[in-house]
This record gives sequence, C-alpha cells and structure tokens, in this order.
Amino acid sequence: MDDGRDGQRFCLFHPAHGARPLGAIVYVHPFAEEMNKSRRMAALQSRALAQAGYAVLQIDLLGCGDSSGDFGDATWQGWVDDVARGCHWLRARSDGPLWLWGLRAGCLLAAEASRQLPESCNFIFWAPTPAGKTVWQQFMRLKVAGDLLSGNSKGILESLRQQLAAGQSIEIAGYPIAPALAQGLEQSALAAPAGTGMRRLEWLDMSTREDAALSPVAQKAIEQWMLAGFTVQNHWVNGPAFWQTAEIEDAPALLMATVHALAGQPATHQRPAAVTA
Repeated sequence: MDDGRDGQRFCLFHPAHGARPLGAIVYVHPFAEEMNKSRRMAALQSRALAQAGYAVLQIDLLGCGDSSGDFGDATWQGWVDDVARGCHWLRARSDGPLWLWGLRAGCLLAAEASRQLPESCNFIFWAPTPAGKTVWQQFMRLKVAGDLLSGNSKGILESLRQQLAAGQSIEIAGYPIAPALAQGLEQSALAAPAGTGMRRLEWLDMSTREDAALSPVAQKAIEQWMLAGFTVQNHWVNGPAFWQTAEIEDAPALLMATVHALAGQPATHQRPAAVTA
C-alpha cells in the first residue's frame, strides 16, 4: 500500500474464503518489540479468520517491520493515519461489517483511527491497555533496567523526559523514539468512538491463572464503551502473554476463541466473564 507521501506500507491481504465475506478486518500491531514477538500469532489468526470467511489486512505501520521509514521517523498521528488508510484500502475491496483488531497498544491506535472513518465499525481487542501512559511507562523501564546493569540508572527517567521536552529523540532498547511518538502514545486513551447502529466490541484477555479478573481501570473502560452504545463481551482465554515472552510462543486457544467470538459462539478453552454497565 502506497500512501503517496512518505513511502510504502508493507501489507498482507488474506482474502475471505467463500462467495461473500462475513466482514473486513484490519489488524493493528502493538508497540516496538511486542510487534515482533506477536508476528506469528497475528499471521496464524489472520489465516484462521480468512478461513472462517473474513477478509483480513495486516499492515506494518511507518518505520515498523518491512514498511518504509525508520522507527525514529514515526509519529503517533502518522500511525493513526496509516490505520485509517488501511481501512479505506480494505473497504474498497471487501464487503461486510468493518472490524478493527488491535493488540495491546494497537487497540489504542484502532480506537483513534476509527474516528477518521466515514462509517461505524466493530472492534476486536487482544489484551488491550486502557491508557497509553501505562505502555509508555513500561517501555521506559526497559531503559532503566538496562542502565541498572551498567550502574548508570540514577536520574535516567528525568533525563529522558527532559530530552523529549527539548524536542530531542531518545533511544530505548534499540528503538529511537521521536517526541511526537512518545507524546502521542502517552496521551492516548481507549475511548469509545461516537457512532450509531449496532456496534460490537469483543475484548479478549490472556492469563494462565484461574482467578484472572479485569482491573478496575479495564472495567471502567468497558463500561464507558457500553454507555457509548457498544455491545461488549469480555472473554478470558487461557494462555501465555506471547507478546512479551522470552521465546516466540503460540496461544492456540486464543485463535479459536477469537473466531468463535466474532461468530457469537461460546469458545472452547474460554472462560467468558459477564460484563454489566
């Protein structure tokens, strides 16, 4: 996909099996190294969804994966625009309800990009983070952890903030971060877009614990989406947090749970949690 301004975006298009697509789905990947750790799961799920009758588009955002640019060129708004362009591209080629499928910080991008679309859409959230500030703080801790090993961690977080405030890029875990990207991520929130009609949100969380439950922040976010008119289903799936494991891991139960969630069916190996407004 070529946006005509800052290079091309590498995409994988998975045509829907069957005579007529059940829907059109755009996948929005997570932030930094989490994208690399989750590439295999995203590909497996895209193929499973295509087999189930959905047209799926995977897109590498600016500076990520095989797309044009360097990571240091990326801005949060630029990524939001990439997602919106991906939706326009897919919508021109596929019928059926439009879905935005995000993983972690990709859920934040999906919610923001949907506000640029001419139609209401549905959402699939994998392990969503209700606030970008949390993602950014977790990412900055990687810098602190690295400097602890070298004995040079004193005041590092404040130094990073000062550099960004001065308009300077910083580097964390090998990723150059521009101020516009850091600021956009930190200020983003998982807010429901306005719209009308029947809209759905399938919220899937991963855990290996039997007593896993939504955090108060996540519960509040879900309630806000319901108040905005979304039908929300929260599903708990047993499996590893594959986006952050040391080795690349699969979560086969999540693949099945996602397909079944879109079809409105109870999923095997899934523990649905009731959500009330």
